[in-house]
Amino acid sequence: MFEPRAISSDVEAIRAEHAPDAKVFDCERDFETLPPAQAEELGLVVDSLEPASYQAAWLPSDVPSLLVKYASSTFTIGMPGDGSVVWTRQTGPPVVLVKPRITGSPDSFVDFLLAEAFVELGCTVPEHFIGFFEAELRELDRVIDMGPNNTYQIAAAAFDGWIGLQTRDVFGSWQTEYPELFEAWKDAGARLEGRVSSLPREVARGDTDFADATELACAAIKHAIELPAPFAALDTDAYREHGPEYAIKWAEKTFESLAE
Repeated sequence: MFEPRAISSDVEAIRAEHAPDAKVFDCERDFETLPPAQAEELGLVVDSLEPASYQAAWLPSDVPSLLVKYASSTFTIGMPGDGSVVWTRQTGPPVVLVKPRITGSPDSFVDFLLAEAFVELGCTVPEHFIGFFEAELRELDRVIDMGPNNTYQIAAAAFDGWIGLQTRDVFGSWQTEYPELFEAWKDAGARLEGRVSSLPREVARGDTDFADATELACAAIKHAIELPAPFAALDTDAYREHGPEYAIKWAEKTFESLAE
């Protein structure tokens, strides 16, 4: 299921700086959430397994069943929306998992995704938005009031944006020392710019729903792209510093505005 993956010299340098103990594996099959039996196979290639769990009281009553299972003590890795490269600290040492669906992507972009995973590991950010919002997740669900799937998507997006605020200065510093990684970061951002700038119009016309718009806007934060309102309010030092409480206040004000 897991095969060691060779990485480029630049990515190796990023690993040495940010997550020197991390191991990288190619996965045999794609996954959104890795089933426990397969996740436990990591025990054959790492020193220890340390399954994470979260308090059931943090979860809103109507969350998707997959989230309930993820929050339990069942050992699993990954959730929908995590992308082609996933990292976890539930193993000792931590691991970065590369899904087969990444096949065909430009090598420079794959290298960026791997480097990004090491930077995130080095930032010691939570592994999932449950660990970010904790008990405040119920309050976020209350202010969004758009059903469990929309709450999930917006919570995941807001968490992704908050992580981007932690990491983008690192990516921006690579221009001289790691120019190929820097250009991959810049190129990925350039591909998002046009779509992000048009989000308010798309939402107003009903062409894009608000949860999808939030996901795209928050994904752009790590690329230092200028965001339109109301998403620009998440691209702030205040959000970086105050995290969940700020995200909930943003959601509350935003949904009040949308209802007017």
